Amino acid sequence: MIRLDSLSVKYDNKTILKDISLGVENHLSILGANGSGKSTLAKALCNLIEYEGSVSIDGKDIKDMTLKERAKLLSYIPAKLEVYDSFISVEEFVLLGRFAHKQNFLDYSHKDKKIAQNTLEFLKISHLGKHTLNSLSSGEAQLVLIASALCAQSKVIILDEPTANLDPHNAKKIAQHIKGLKDYHQVILITHDLHLAAFIDSPTLFIKDSDATYFEKKEEFFNNSTLEELYGVEFEDLAVRYE
Repeated sequence: MIRLDSLSVKYDNKTILKDISLGVENHLSILGANGSGKSTLAKALCNLIEYEGSVSIDGKDIKDMTLKERAKLLSYIPAKLEVYDSFISVEEFVLLGRFAHKQNFLDYSHKDKKIAQNTLEFLKISHLGKHTLNSLSSGEAQLVLIASALCAQSKVIILDEPTANLDPHNAKKIAQHIKGLKDYHQVILITHDLHLAAFIDSPTLFIKDSDATYFEKKEEFFNNSTLEELYGVEFEDLAVRYE
């Protein structure tokens, strides 16, 4: 279980999240307006930013874990692939997902390399193995990010806007992969896409005005009256009414 106790985050004396307490036993979708603090919450869960309060996994505070311990428990997939070396190959990048498992000062083992190759085959992108990262399309890059996270074999996978800037075909492909991940990992999805969140079908956390509201059941959140109250615009079948 992931446990948040009085979690608060401030940037330049501006409160982004305030006193959020929540127990997450399984999957979760996090929604909210731009700037509401969705990605901030995800980064706090991974101890990537400063925060007040506590975040624990299975009873252990993440601040008390080593980097490798956290990496084995949590994988964070950002919205966009950004790396220090855009000419690194897909195979090399995905293999980096095994870093927390390899022995210090030694090369990646045969097992590590096999896991990386199997992951590429599982996601049907093994043909991209020798391609450089800067040669990938947006959809391919997102699949490579997922592959790297799967290689880590972490308990929890956090996906931050995984379908942003994707065309409908690639968005559908990514959505289906995310839903499949729920069979093997605890999935935390951050998204603006209501249709994606409804398809993934996890309990929902809605962030607004530094606070968070939890909805256990799908029908509690995905109805026009609730969406209109939370977003302040009219909805029709999960779509905003522009007229």
